Amino acid sequence: MAVSWARRALVRAGLAASRTFATEAKESEMVVEDLARRLSNVCEVSRSADVRKQHATDEGTERGMFPPDLVAFPSSTEDVSKVVEACTDLRVPMIATGALTSLEGHLRHLRGGLAIDVTKMSNILSVCAEDQTARVQAGVTRMQLNEYLRDTGLFFPVDPGADATLGGMAACRASGTNAVKYGTMRDVVGGLTAVLSGGRVVRCGGSGAARKSSTGYDLNALMVGSEGTLGVITELQVRLAGQPGATVAAVCPFETIEGAATCVAEIVQCGVPLARCELLDTAAISAVNEHSGLGLRELPTLFFEFTGSTESAVEGEAELAGSIVADHGGGPFKFSSTAEERSRLWRARHEAYWAALASRPGCRGVVTDVCVPLSKLAESISRAKSLASEVGLRAPTVGHVGDGNYHLLLLVDPANPDEVKAAKRVAMETGAHAIELGGTCSGEHGVGVGKLPLLEREHGRGLWRLWLRSSGPWTPTGCSTRERSAARRCSREQRGERGRGDVGTGPSTTRHATL
Repeated sequence: MAVSWARRALVRAGLAASRTFATEAKESEMVVEDLARRLSNVCEVSRSADVRKQHATDEGTERGMFPPDLVAFPSSTEDVSKVVEACTDLRVPMIATGALTSLEGHLRHLRGGLAIDVTKMSNILSVCAEDQTARVQAGVTRMQLNEYLRDTGLFFPVDPGADATLGGMAACRASGTNAVKYGTMRDVVGGLTAVLSGGRVVRCGGSGAARKSSTGYDLNALMVGSEGTLGVITELQVRLAGQPGATVAAVCPFETIEGAATCVAEIVQCGVPLARCELLDTAAISAVNEHSGLGLRELPTLFFEFTGSTESAVEGEAELAGSIVADHGGGPFKFSSTAEERSRLWRARHEAYWAALASRPGCRGVVTDVCVPLSKLAESISRAKSLASEVGLRAPTVGHVGDGNYHLLLLVDPANPDEVKAAKRVAMETGAHAIELGGTCSGEHGVGVGKLPLLEREHGRGLWRLWLRSSGPWTPTGCSTRERSAARRCSREQRGERGRGDVGTGPSTTRHATL
């Protein structure tokens, strides 16, 4: 654990010992013990090595390397307020965690501190079927909410793949396969409750039940996607969607990725109302065939879903998409409206991530997450695949291509530092190229630690500095210094500069972790 925050806390408390008889490690231990003592009256607290390592372990490559010193398990907004107040008083860094499914280094407690685990905040507080809204605690997961809604005719439409917590999904502005029709977390979060620096509780978006409002700053939109750098989200008011009356699924192979990408762009331009549109490249199809014995043609393949009120209307939309597919050399275009056949057609997409990992036993995945304009999709994918090939890495590719978002899954041996380094370089160059094409380095996974160096390139130095200044009044004190230090360090590195005190610094945000 780095100890600068610990000494400051002891000085504030009048407990700082002279360096002639107390080591920095002892100072750190004193602060952790003080924090544990204060939090023991608020919620469950753990200092177990296994629990701490678990809260530094996500789906990335650096699993368990930067654990917290302490893990707290609050069960209410009031608990979180007291936890954050204690951390602010002692200047202890904190990171809020959920289902631990993140991919961008959100769980790297680079200077120790506290993990705030929100998984015990798992109550569905209310559902209003007439307004199609639900209010939930931040630890409720996507699948939990949809199971609760099963008999209401409603469902929660944002599906990032992983069964992430809704608090984490909001913090990272997640989206997923349904975003082309239903939007992202930005579109479905109508209101939220969050805990700010010092334990202050704010309610953004009012009740969240109204469909729109023009009163005051849109703090709700500011919090969604902030990745915890402004506070800890504890409750959300989310908008639900009605279950469609009819659904048709379709699958279609193409000779090239370029043909598939240009086909998607034309389907969207023609106004065909897609519910989902996913791409698997040849390597991904090969992996799912080997993993699940599906017997699909090993070519770049598009997976479609069309939804609507009647089966005839939906099939008409599928047939229109099929005619466009034929114009771009795709085919055969197979579609079905039966639940069993739809499940069979979509099985490859659902299993792609795990099938890719299984294709190289013991590997981990470095995952890219760029999103580009549809007109640039083919160029971006082609460049990314070329970069992976140049360094000799297998990179099955999947994407929510209906909105230009795709993922390279760079398969690496986590024990081989050269492979990990090469994969991260490919990911950075892919993100930089996406920005050059008018896109973004992250469509849904968030920035975390992994993409900090790309932020200034994407948004410009002026906006970057504005973010740093504006986050000050919001961010818990123990986190603010570290976040700013890391941000400035990344900014200097991009310009080839080096500053004193940069070694070992990194972002210490209050983050929710999600895929």
